[in-house]
Amino acid sequence: MEKLFRSGTIELAGHVARPRIAAGTTVPGLVLAHGFPDVNQGGRLSARSFPELADRIATEMGWMALVFTFRGCGDSNGDFSMNGWRDDMLAACAFMRQMPEVRDVWAGGFGSGGSMALCAAAIDREIRGVAAMGAHADFDDWATHPRRLLEYARETSIIRTPSFPSPFEPWARQIREVSAVRAIRSVAPRPVLIMHGTEDQVVPVLDSQVLAEAHGSADLRIIDGGGHQLRHDPRAVAVLLGWLDRQRARGSAASTSMP
Repeated sequence: MEKLFRSGTIELAGHVARPRIAAGTTVPGLVLAHGFPDVNQGGRLSARSFPELADRIATEMGWMALVFTFRGCGDSNGDFSMNGWRDDMLAACAFMRQMPEVRDVWAGGFGSGGSMALCAAAIDREIRGVAAMGAHADFDDWATHPRRLLEYARETSIIRTPSFPSPFEPWARQIREVSAVRAIRSVAPRPVLIMHGTEDQVVPVLDSQVLAEAHGSADLRIIDGGGHQLRHDPRAVAVLLGWLDRQRARGSAASTSMP
């Protein structure tokens, strides 16, 4: 991935997958985010398989698709923070919205990336809908042991600056303040796809059930036997593509009905 846009002063890397479209044509756009890295892959390898998914969305669905790496991950600069990742999602959506070929923007993500997509949509009312796969309802369990999270973030190299964060306390407070379950109430009644695998060993399936209930009319899909890495599950990808197809049809119908 290459550096594409800024989130505040931080340069973020990403990949844009473009469909084949006629000159002057506009298409819907999807911003897709990765989740929190594990120790084995580390932050440097975050989203390494996402460009392939973006290319498929562009080729098969005719959407413009942007995948990017949050600050501290991949080729992006900066150090991990909860507010920082939320702001990165907002910046990615704003970047895509500026593309002349894009008419509307949806947000999506896997794991904590899905949570950030929901939190961003609560702030940015122009985000048309959200797809959250294996998302955390909140990060209260992380907030209970913030220094343990800081150590883990250093271990996975998503915090690279030795003196970061300074001071520690505001960084730690953000962990509890960033909450997808609170955010999703503000996202409603915009369409939301919530997907979770029954065998997810990282985020309990209950989190998605709580999110769906808080939204009120979310499309909740439970993938039997699915794990946390739903982007590698063909059934989950098929559900996502089907949802995107319905979103495109809904957007076209809305445009047609306008006076």
